[in-house]
Amino acid sequence: MANQDLYTDLFRKALKIRRVEERIIELYPLNKIQSPVHLSIGQEAVAVGVCGALRPEDWVFGTYRSHALYLAKGGDMKRMFAELYGKVTGVSEGKAGSMHLTAPDVGMMGSSAVVASAIPHAVGAALGAKHRRTGQVNVAFFGEAALEAGVSHESLNFASLHKLPVIFVCEDNGLAVHSPVGVRQSFNRMALVNAHRIPALRIEEGWDFGKIYEIMSGLVKDVREGSGPRYLEVKTIRAREHVGPGEDFDFGYRNRDDFERWRTNDPLVCDRDTLAMVEANIMQGIDVAVAFAEDSAWPGRSQLLTDVV
Repeated sequence: MANQDLYTDLFRKALKIRRVEERIIELYPLNKIQSPVHLSIGQEAVAVGVCGALRPEDWVFGTYRSHALYLAKGGDMKRMFAELYGKVTGVSEGKAGSMHLTAPDVGMMGSSAVVASAIPHAVGAALGAKHRRTGQVNVAFFGEAALEAGVSHESLNFASLHKLPVIFVCEDNGLAVHSPVGVRQSFNRMALVNAHRIPALRIEEGWDFGKIYEIMSGLVKDVREGSGPRYLEVKTIRAREHVGPGEDFDFGYRNRDDFERWRTNDPLVCDRDTLAMVEANIMQGIDVAVAFAEDSAWPGRSQLLTDVV
């Protein structure tokens, strides 16, 4: 990137996500984390590049692989760790866990374990924003498997028909749990989106948060000015197993070689100078956040039925 300060800022945010998840990997066997975890290692650049182009008042809606999006949008790290610990100081008082992180104060409107659910939520929010004339941009994050769900087609059609201020961001890691794209999709995703008359772009360099930021900034500008919805697909990689802290390269449905090739381009691995400049501060912040979770109280009987409708 031409702007070194911007590059460093994006690098710092991406590295923060990775080091947070590496700490989660360390903690998970100790039974301190009270929910399943779906890790975003390998996909950090997508969240950082996209969210870097947004304003705090812009809304994002995410998937169960939610740590990266929550942190990239500005969610509080201490409250995130407390939520994973099941503590009352967590973002949802310990009741939601890893898969349902939310931080409405910074525009992280929630994440869900239901595949494709972020898409209609973002479209509905965009319809409200258009009627209120707020200038707000709404973003749906989802994996490529979400486009196999019927609600995604309904949402694309509705957003296009009404020229809603929404950007659909597809994180293409090529896998739905253990199933590769080739055994799931007979259609071309870009052609599908274009059929709904939504301009679509694809980025192959999913490790390049600078490129993602620059392209997303242009899309945000167009959508904010009333051009209607946009679709951005980014080829990325899921470094860990579908759910949990381990690796799964020995399971036979993918291979380590693809991951190792990816790592040769990953700035969080290759850019040792910037890593050395920012890592210590990040690790200190993670230590503080984990200590906060450790020291926080468990929910009591008085919280048992709160927030239940």
